[in-house]
Amino acid sequence: MSFIDKLNWRYATKKFDATKKLSAEQLNTLLDTVQLSPSSAGLQAYRVLVVENPEIKEKLREAARGQQQLTTASHIIIFAAETNLDGAYVKNYIDHIAATRGIDRANLEAFETNITHNVNLMTEDVKIVWNHKQCYIALGVLLTAAADMGIDACPMEGFEAGKFDEILGLKELGLTTTVIAPIGFRAEDDVFSKAAKVRRPKEELFIHI
Repeated sequence: MSFIDKLNWRYATKKFDATKKLSAEQLNTLLDTVQLSPSSAGLQAYRVLVVENPEIKEKLREAARGQQQLTTASHIIIFAAETNLDGAYVKNYIDHIAATRGIDRANLEAFETNITHNVNLMTEDVKIVWNHKQCYIALGVLLTAAADMGIDACPMEGFEAGKFDEILGLKELGLTTTVIAPIGFRAEDDVFSKAAKVRRPKEELFIHI
Protein backbone atom coordinates (compact mmCIF):
# COMPACT_ATOMS: atom_id res chain seq x y z
CA MET A 1 0.00 0.00 0.00
CA SER A 2 1.43 3.36 -1.01
CA PHE A 3 1.63 6.29 1.39
CA ILE A 4 -1.27 8.00 -0.40
CA ASP A 5 -3.31 4.78 -0.09
CA LYS A 6 -2.62 4.78 3.66
CA LEU A 7 -3.78 8.38 4.00
CA ASN A 8 -6.93 7.47 2.09
CA TRP A 9 -7.39 4.47 4.41
CA ARG A 10 -7.26 6.54 7.59
CA TYR A 11 -10.24 8.41 8.93
CA ALA A 12 -11.35 9.90 12.23
CA THR A 13 -12.39 6.62 13.83
CA LYS A 14 -15.72 6.92 15.58
CA LYS A 15 -15.88 3.41 17.03
CA PHE A 16 -12.91 1.31 18.12
CA ASP A 17 -12.82 -2.43 18.73
CA ALA A 18 -12.38 -2.50 22.50
CA THR A 19 -10.95 -6.05 22.34
CA LYS A 20 -7.97 -4.99 20.24
CA LYS A 21 -4.98 -3.33 21.89
CA LEU A 22 -1.74 -1.93 20.57
CA SER A 23 1.26 -4.04 21.39
CA ALA A 24 4.01 -2.49 23.48
CA GLU A 25 6.18 -2.39 20.36
CA GLN A 26 3.50 -0.61 18.31
CA LEU A 27 2.92 1.93 21.03
CA ASN A 28 6.61 2.62 21.53
CA THR A 29 7.18 3.05 17.79
CA LEU A 30 4.27 5.47 17.56
CA LEU A 31 5.59 7.46 20.51
CA ASP A 32 9.02 7.53 18.87
CA THR A 33 7.49 9.35 15.91
CA VAL A 34 5.85 11.89 18.21
CA GLN A 35 9.15 12.45 20.00
CA LEU A 36 10.72 13.24 16.62
CA SER A 37 8.03 15.75 15.70
CA PRO A 38 9.27 19.18 14.62
CA SER A 39 8.48 22.18 16.80
CA SER A 40 9.28 25.88 16.71
CA ALA A 41 12.92 26.41 17.77
CA GLY A 42 12.88 22.75 18.80
CA LEU A 43 11.49 23.70 22.21
CA GLN A 44 8.71 21.08 22.32
CA ALA A 45 6.88 23.18 24.91
CA TYR A 46 4.37 20.45 25.66
CA ARG A 47 4.05 17.04 27.26
CA VAL A 48 2.30 13.96 25.89
CA LEU A 49 0.19 11.80 28.18
CA VAL A 50 -0.57 8.17 27.31
CA VAL A 51 -3.71 6.98 29.08
CA GLU A 52 -4.57 3.28 29.30
CA ASN A 53 -6.15 3.07 32.78
CA PRO A 54 -9.86 2.14 32.29
CA GLU A 55 -11.04 4.19 35.28
CA ILE A 56 -9.26 7.32 34.06
CA LYS A 57 -10.57 6.73 30.53
CA GLU A 58 -14.12 6.56 31.87
CA LYS A 59 -13.69 9.85 33.73
CA LEU A 60 -12.26 11.48 30.64
CA ARG A 61 -15.19 10.20 28.58
CA GLU A 62 -17.57 11.96 30.94
CA ALA A 63 -15.60 15.18 30.33
CA ALA A 64 -15.79 14.58 26.57
CA ARG A 65 -19.56 14.59 26.10
CA GLY A 66 -19.76 10.83 26.54
CA GLN A 67 -17.98 10.07 23.28
CA GLN A 68 -17.32 6.35 23.07
CA GLN A 69 -13.89 6.64 21.45
CA LEU A 70 -12.34 7.39 24.83
CA THR A 71 -13.31 4.07 26.37
CA THR A 72 -13.24 1.78 23.31
CA ALA A 73 -9.80 2.93 22.12
CA SER A 74 -6.67 1.09 23.17
CA HIS A 75 -5.04 4.28 24.47
CA ILE A 76 -5.77 7.98 24.63
CA ILE A 77 -2.94 10.27 23.58
CA ILE A 78 -3.24 13.70 25.19
CA PHE A 79 -1.16 16.67 24.10
CA ALA A 80 -0.77 19.22 26.91
CA ALA A 81 0.86 22.62 26.47
CA GLU A 82 3.39 23.99 28.94
CA THR A 83 2.01 26.95 30.89
CA ASN A 84 5.39 28.17 32.18
CA LEU A 85 7.50 28.91 29.13
CA ASP A 86 10.27 31.19 30.41
CA GLY A 87 14.03 31.76 30.49
CA ALA A 88 14.54 28.76 32.77
CA TYR A 89 12.78 26.48 30.29
CA VAL A 90 14.96 27.81 27.48
CA LYS A 91 18.11 27.36 29.61
CA ASN A 92 17.29 23.70 30.23
CA TYR A 93 16.73 23.23 26.51
CA ILE A 94 20.11 24.76 25.65
CA ASP A 95 21.78 22.62 28.34
CA HIS A 96 20.22 19.57 26.71
CA ILE A 97 21.47 20.54 23.26
CA ALA A 98 25.03 21.01 24.56
CA ALA A 99 24.98 17.66 26.37
CA THR A 100 23.40 15.75 23.48
CA ARG A 101 25.71 17.13 20.81
CA GLY A 102 28.80 17.26 23.00
CA ILE A 103 29.53 20.89 22.28
CA ASP A 104 30.66 23.83 24.38
CA ARG A 105 27.62 25.58 25.78
CA ALA A 106 29.25 28.93 25.06
CA ASN A 107 28.79 28.24 21.36
CA LEU A 108 25.03 28.28 21.91
CA GLU A 109 24.80 31.62 23.70
CA ALA A 110 23.60 33.56 20.65
CA PHE A 111 20.93 30.96 19.95
CA GLU A 112 19.83 31.02 23.59
CA THR A 113 19.72 34.81 23.66
CA ASN A 114 17.59 34.92 20.52
CA ILE A 115 15.06 32.36 21.80
CA THR A 116 14.88 33.94 25.25
CA HIS A 117 14.34 37.37 23.70
CA ASN A 118 11.47 36.07 21.55
CA VAL A 119 9.88 34.26 24.49
CA ASN A 120 10.11 37.36 26.69
CA LEU A 121 8.40 39.47 24.02
CA MET A 122 5.27 37.34 24.29
CA THR A 123 2.52 37.83 26.84
CA GLU A 124 1.53 34.76 28.85
CA ASP A 125 -1.63 34.37 26.75
CA VAL A 126 0.37 34.49 23.52
CA LYS A 127 2.80 31.89 24.88
CA ILE A 128 -0.04 29.49 25.63
CA VAL A 129 -1.49 29.91 22.15
CA TRP A 130 1.97 29.35 20.64
CA ASN A 131 2.46 26.19 22.70
CA HIS A 132 -0.98 24.92 21.70
CA LYS A 133 0.03 25.33 18.05
CA GLN A 134 3.12 23.19 18.63
CA CYS A 135 0.89 20.44 19.98
CA TYR A 136 -1.01 20.35 16.70
CA ILE A 137 2.20 19.81 14.76
CA ALA A 138 2.91 16.77 16.95
CA LEU A 139 -0.68 15.60 16.53
CA GLY A 140 -0.26 15.70 12.75
CA VAL A 141 2.85 13.54 13.03
CA LEU A 142 0.98 11.09 15.26
CA LEU A 143 -1.95 10.76 12.84
CA THR A 144 0.31 10.31 9.83
CA ALA A 145 2.54 7.76 11.56
CA ALA A 146 -0.50 5.85 12.83
CA ALA A 147 -1.89 5.60 9.29
CA ASP A 148 1.48 4.37 8.03
CA MET A 149 1.44 1.66 10.73
CA GLY A 150 -2.17 0.60 10.14
CA ILE A 151 -3.30 2.04 13.47
CA ASP A 152 -6.53 3.98 13.76
CA ALA A 153 -6.86 7.33 15.50
CA CYS A 154 -9.37 10.09 16.07
CA PRO A 155 -8.21 13.68 16.64
CA MET A 156 -10.64 15.34 19.04
CA GLU A 157 -11.32 18.80 20.44
CA GLY A 158 -14.79 18.02 21.79
CA PHE A 159 -13.95 17.91 25.49
CA GLU A 160 -13.78 20.18 28.52
CA ALA A 161 -10.11 21.05 28.87
CA GLY A 162 -10.52 22.29 32.44
CA LYS A 163 -12.00 18.99 33.56
CA PHE A 164 -9.28 17.06 31.75
CA ASP A 165 -6.68 19.16 33.55
CA GLU A 166 -8.36 18.41 36.87
CA ILE A 167 -8.71 14.66 36.28
CA LEU A 168 -5.10 14.33 35.15
CA GLY A 169 -3.61 16.74 37.71
CA LEU A 170 -2.10 18.87 34.96
CA LYS A 171 -2.23 22.24 36.70
CA GLU A 172 0.27 21.01 39.28
CA LEU A 173 2.56 19.97 36.42
CA GLY A 174 2.37 23.37 34.71
CA LEU A 175 0.35 21.95 31.82
CA THR A 176 -3.03 22.40 30.17
CA THR A 177 -4.81 20.08 27.75
CA THR A 178 -4.69 21.07 24.08
CA VAL A 179 -5.98 18.23 21.91
CA ILE A 180 -6.46 14.47 22.22
CA ALA A 181 -6.31 11.44 19.97
CA PRO A 182 -7.69 8.05 21.00
CA ILE A 183 -5.78 5.32 19.15
CA GLY A 184 -6.49 1.66 18.49
CA PHE A 185 -8.22 -0.40 15.83
CA ARG A 186 -11.53 0.34 14.14
CA ALA A 187 -14.60 -1.73 14.90
CA GLU A 188 -15.90 -3.74 11.94
CA ASP A 189 -19.32 -2.12 12.26
CA ASP A 190 -18.09 1.48 12.26
CA VAL A 191 -20.04 2.76 9.26
CA PHE A 192 -17.70 5.73 8.88
CA SER A 193 -14.85 3.43 7.90
CA LYS A 194 -16.65 2.66 4.63
CA ALA A 195 -17.60 6.25 3.81
CA ALA A 196 -15.92 8.01 0.89
CA LYS A 197 -13.29 10.53 1.97
CA VAL A 198 -14.42 14.09 1.41
CA ARG A 199 -11.82 16.77 0.69
CA ARG A 200 -11.85 20.06 -1.18
CA PRO A 201 -11.00 19.61 -4.88
CA LYS A 202 -7.38 20.41 -5.67
CA GLU A 203 -8.38 23.34 -7.87
CA GLU A 204 -10.12 24.90 -4.85
CA LEU A 205 -7.59 23.92 -2.21
CA PHE A 206 -4.29 24.81 -3.87
CA ILE A 207 -3.21 28.20 -5.15
CA HIS A 208 -0.18 28.06 -7.44
CA ILE A 209 1.65 31.36 -7.79
